[in-house]
Amino acid sequence: MTERRILRRVRGMPTADGAGVKLTRLIGQPLLDHVDPFLMLDEFRSDRADDYIAGFPEHPHRGFETVTYMLAGHMRHADNHGNHGDLVAGSVQWMTAGRGILHSEMPVQENGLMWGFQLWVNLPARDKMTAPRYQDIGPERIPTVHPAAGVTARVIAGTFAGATGPVDGISTAPIYLDLALEPGAQVEVPLPATHRAFAYVFDGEAVEVAGEPLARGELAVLGNGEGVQLAGSKAGARLLLVAGRPLNETITRYGPFVMNTPEEIRTAVADYQAGRF
Repeated sequence: MTERRILRRVRGMPTADGAGVKLTRLIGQPLLDHVDPFLMLDEFRSDRADDYIAGFPEHPHRGFETVTYMLAGHMRHADNHGNHGDLVAGSVQWMTAGRGILHSEMPVQENGLMWGFQLWVNLPARDKMTAPRYQDIGPERIPTVHPAAGVTARVIAGTFAGATGPVDGISTAPIYLDLALEPGAQVEVPLPATHRAFAYVFDGEAVEVAGEPLARGELAVLGNGEGVQLAGSKAGARLLLVAGRPLNETITRYGPFVMNTPEEIRTAVADYQAGRF
């Protein structure tokens, strides 16, 4: 197996989004614009209600997918088509915005830890105007596997160690793993050679990626290869490992709209203003 190595590493940029939710932006910031097909990765983590209580009131999306993965806390989502549901600890929502949707994500709790991630995944030009859809996945539906001694993996999307994640029908054929490595544990994770990939250490200390240390709070863009070798530090760690098939298409963004051309962005804005989402 050809081993993937670290091409570059970045730390997140503190920012705020929604109605003032404090978060850390890892992808979609000046140091790392995107990792095709991934447009943005935010981590929100706070036990101070003032940092998250205002939530994400109703806002539009068109042309891509949003993936919310909750580690702690409770939010409720709703949209202008009558869909609604709960995002509880351990759950995932994979929303395909497609041709357009207005939705909100609002905290249910008023105190305690709110912790999770939102990933934006681009859609190919042929699918940007598809009908919106949700995959709301409770924690009990996400398989947990132990591919090696001292290693635990939640398989959200893709296949790993004999388990297949519940997310399906995504054009970029993603792999989305939440991996916990005990001190000194090692694991080899196969990844499609066609895919772009990144790793983000979000808890514990450091992880060795192909023999190179990756500290907590660092995101590594991985090079080409058929898999990656991971090893836990003396204190152990937890990380996201995400991969997807790149689209190699022109990206034109304007806030919550991601299309291929400026003209398509102008159309998206006009459709939103005219109430056509």
